[in-house]
Amino acid sequence: MAEQISKLEADRQMLREARAKGGLTKLGAYAKLSGPGWLQSAVTLGGGSLGGSLYLGVLTGVSMMWLQPLAMILGIIMLSAIAYVTTSTRVRPFAAINQINPVLGWSWALASLAANMVWCLPQFALANSVLQQNLFPETLGVQGSLAQAAQGWLGTDNWVAINAGKLAITAGILIITVAITWAYNSGSWGIKMYELVLKLMVAMIVLCFFGVAFRIATSPSGLPWGEIFRGFIPDFSSLSAPSPKFQPLLEAVSPEFREFWTESIVEKQRSVMITVAATAVGINMTFLFPYSMLRKGWTKEFRGLAIFDLSTGMLIPFVLATSCVVIAAANQFHTRPVPGFLGETDPQGRPVAVGAKAESNFVEILTPRLKEELGDERFAQLLDESVQQQELRIDPAVLEEMGDSARQSVRSDFEARAIRAQLLQLPEPDRRLAAALVDRDAFDLADSLKILFADEQGQGGKLFADIVFGIGVLGMTLSTITLLMLISGFVICEMFGLPEGGWWHRIGCLAAATGALGPFLWSRAAFYLVVPTSVFGMALLPIAYLSFFLLMNQRSLLGDQLPRGARRWLWNTLMAIAAGVAAAASAWVILTRSSTWVIIGVGVLLLLMIVVQLRRGVRHVTPEEAR
Repeated sequence: MAEQISKLEADRQMLREARAKGGLTKLGAYAKLSGPGWLQSAVTLGGGSLGGSLYLGVLTGVSMMWLQPLAMILGIIMLSAIAYVTTSTRVRPFAAINQINPVLGWSWALASLAANMVWCLPQFALANSVLQQNLFPETLGVQGSLAQAAQGWLGTDNWVAINAGKLAITAGILIITVAITWAYNSGSWGIKMYELVLKLMVAMIVLCFFGVAFRIATSPSGLPWGEIFRGFIPDFSSLSAPSPKFQPLLEAVSPEFREFWTESIVEKQRSVMITVAATAVGINMTFLFPYSMLRKGWTKEFRGLAIFDLSTGMLIPFVLATSCVVIAAANQFHTRPVPGFLGETDPQGRPVAVGAKAESNFVEILTPRLKEELGDERFAQLLDESVQQQELRIDPAVLEEMGDSARQSVRSDFEARAIRAQLLQLPEPDRRLAAALVDRDAFDLADSLKILFADEQGQGGKLFADIVFGIGVLGMTLSTITLLMLISGFVICEMFGLPEGGWWHRIGCLAAATGALGPFLWSRAAFYLVVPTSVFGMALLPIAYLSFFLLMNQRSLLGDQLPRGARRWLWNTLMAIAAGVAAAASAWVILTRSSTWVIIGVGVLLLLMIVVQLRRGVRHVTPEEAR
């Protein structure tokens, strides 16, 4: 403890001297003392931001390069506000918010915990995806040696045997991350080595996407720099219109179905927009940042450093990394159909194989188009007629001997074949659009790195791309899982007034172990799981922003540190913009993506907050009360 205090005083003295000298000396001191912002960056630059950036490039090209920097800037405004309050008062935000309105404080804590539990789902799913598809497909894949051995022992219909690879990967990741998280506060060389390795793994994939962008830029075709720079100018038309490059594909379809496809594309664009906004600054990050500053002992002398830390440790690395990912994805995937759905062949003339998940997603996208043409009643009639014709080919005695579940399985298989046959008869422009909208998985996304390792003729590079992509994504997922577990334990301790560290903190960390269910609950492309989880996170974000807005305006809490005059107007204007955007996005998510019961639940929560506020009146929170 004495050593920590001594270091804190040394840091404080360094800041005083640097401010007196100004210029590069001040900048150098800030760079040397940065810390919490880089910790936030470790959470941000995870599988969520990677997946969101890739799908943003796939769906919108480079037309929405502005979205992620804007979302990050709005998040930094709110984090800067909580940094101002925390360094000025040295109070714990959860306790301070509870003094204002306990419903709001507990909602913030519970929402942060829920976000951790949900956000862990795609991390485990992504780790499974790259290990099974990119790194060890022959051993851990669906048809790998482990699955075959398990099926030989337990039977081909045994669920455990079928999912042997997933179970082994998930168990291994869970053991590693729990062990690391539980030992995190020990400061041992093993933990430091683990952190270093993960940072190197994440840095490797980020540098690779930098390399891809550079390789494309220096190729004969080059990059459309004018289009890219225009993409950094905010344009909200993607909320209601498809990306401009979809226009030729839309013009090729029959006029009566253009509106259907336009709405389908816009709906996917909106989902991805919410994803990238939610992965920039999540509600769990708002819980982590103030407590990481409290742990470091930062006071009001460190306020400028905190804002600098956020700008350099979060904004700059995030914008550079995600921009390169968007450029790479846009260059190779935007408006391009997934090969295999339009009769494509490989260099040997064989039909390109299509994965089961891509096939399922293709059918899922195209089936509503068929229903749009036929109508629900005619569609159901054709489906029933086709199934009956297929059942006539089976001996009635065999059907009779089947159990109910077996007959239902056979019927489902017949229905799938019937739908597939009908979809193949749709016009080629419709099938092309559906193929361009199919979710990309780890195989496809790793291909975005092939250009970096290909020869001068542009051939090869697949093996190295798979390895580098797999290792990089694995590093991202492991680091994110570890931090989500740490934050979960921290939230549990804060809610129940328990000391940091110890067994209660370790048990609290296990809340995020729910992510282990991710690979088994999600049958579509694993990378696309970041989209629905981000939608959930965005719905919760305004709780944190409202909490920070109220704290920043508590005169009794901040005392003479309360911003005054023009500074206060500036703070409140910026916070109001950030909170307003988050609230609008959250309202859209809740009203369009949630069930009636969820909407009612949100209404009840808001009503409860108002009732409690009215009963308690305006509370003037002092630092002593908040502690």
